[in-house]
Amino acid sequence: MPTNGLHQVLKIQFGLVNDANRYLTAESFGFKVNASACSLKRKQTWVLEPDPGQGSAAVLFRSSHLGRYLSAEEDGRVACERDRPGRDCRFLVLPQPDGRWALQSEPHGRFFGGTEDRLSCFATAISSAELWTVHLAIHPQAHLLSVSRRRYVHLCLQEDEMAADGDMPWGVDALLTLIFQSRRYCLKSYDSRYLRSDGHLVWEPEARACYTLEFKAGKLAFKDCDGRYLAPVGPAGTLKAGRNTRPGKDELFDLEQSHPQVVLVAANHRYVSVRQGINVSANQDEELDHETFLMQIDQETKTCTFYSSTGGYWALVTHGGIQATATQVSANTMFEMEWHGRRVALKASNGRYVCMKKNGQLAAISDFVGEDELFILKLINRPILVLRGQDGFVCHRRGSNQLDTNRSTYDVFHLSFRDGAYQIRGRGAGFWYVGSHGSVCSDGDLAEDFLFEFRERGRLAIRALSGKYLRGGASGLLRADADLPVGEALWEY
Repeated sequence: MPTNGLHQVLKIQFGLVNDANRYLTAESFGFKVNASACSLKRKQTWVLEPDPGQGSAAVLFRSSHLGRYLSAEEDGRVACERDRPGRDCRFLVLPQPDGRWALQSEPHGRFFGGTEDRLSCFATAISSAELWTVHLAIHPQAHLLSVSRRRYVHLCLQEDEMAADGDMPWGVDALLTLIFQSRRYCLKSYDSRYLRSDGHLVWEPEARACYTLEFKAGKLAFKDCDGRYLAPVGPAGTLKAGRNTRPGKDELFDLEQSHPQVVLVAANHRYVSVRQGINVSANQDEELDHETFLMQIDQETKTCTFYSSTGGYWALVTHGGIQATATQVSANTMFEMEWHGRRVALKASNGRYVCMKKNGQLAAISDFVGEDELFILKLINRPILVLRGQDGFVCHRRGSNQLDTNRSTYDVFHLSFRDGAYQIRGRGAGFWYVGSHGSVCSDGDLAEDFLFEFRERGRLAIRALSGKYLRGGASGLLRADADLPVGEALWEY
């Protein structure tokens, strides 16, 4: 099956937090490092790379901010100035029972730690000052692919388990959310349950549902509180902790980007589908796999593709017809989205709008937008939502009904959908609404509608009933006062 960017393994980026809850930071001035920052931004983001030496257990830490490597000299001095990794850049990661890491210089045998700007790699033993918590810097909603089985993990409601048995990460049950909890991570299903190490799903993030992250050759492993690793088990691929206390191929996973999956409803109130063949038609009354399409937005042109569960992209064919037959992305598979309030119009590469013909088939034959050219577009694989802006994640502000937009940690919000609009519910079942002076509050008794506009790859704009877009800003508060869906008004979701 052609990938065309459908299956994109996420580059694992993370922050390292010391015992004083401060992040390891790479500074441009003098290429110095410190542990002074209280939040995770670009300067605090690192990428783990394998040591190019054959058979070495050592790893390299590269600053996302500087593109340079962390190094430790024999006298304990540390810096982030090497543009190419050398001997002093090699570290051993020693996971501790509480989930934290100790970092040991491989050539010198000393441990890296300290506080503020007093960091060194000279300790001969591990104390609390030499322990680091791993905090992922990627968006936490993704698909999980078993490396050994080449199958995707998804929630099996009938068996009440998670299993690695999906050929494609199709539908809402393939969405997983990583929850950062007490220095460890939980795997949360779309129905808000957590995977326990015995394979059962539970409603609370109890100790046996929390895992230490380990990295091996760019892959992820999840270690439970007993030191055993999650793996697909048995013919069904049930996900639970096996017997192994060292991660092999069975215990390794890739995190893949979770692209939006959508359903479309035409003016005849029927779902757009490929159930009856290659022609894309609005002729179904229920939303199942044949009515679900994976939507990708091209970062340069901002046009989008629609990929079907049958393995083909929507494509413009002779006489303006739309068929789900293309196996490669081309100009004829790209559609321009125009937002019309609660509806969307699609313009094909021939410059004409996609409309619903009398027999329900879709065709790009219209020069103007009318009722038959408008569709309801519904996002189906984000029933729970995590939003990240330019300055950080959206999170409830302590002691307030307002929302922060610059946090290192994130809150999970619940989405509902009605007639082309979304309702967002937060902690304590309170709904989002726009209060006085444009501030967004999260304690509403009644649901208020917000419009989602998918503007860039992996980013959307959220429009309030006032017509203004939600944005972050210098105040760190979420406000509905932006005129255009750009910059601070775009959200990774």
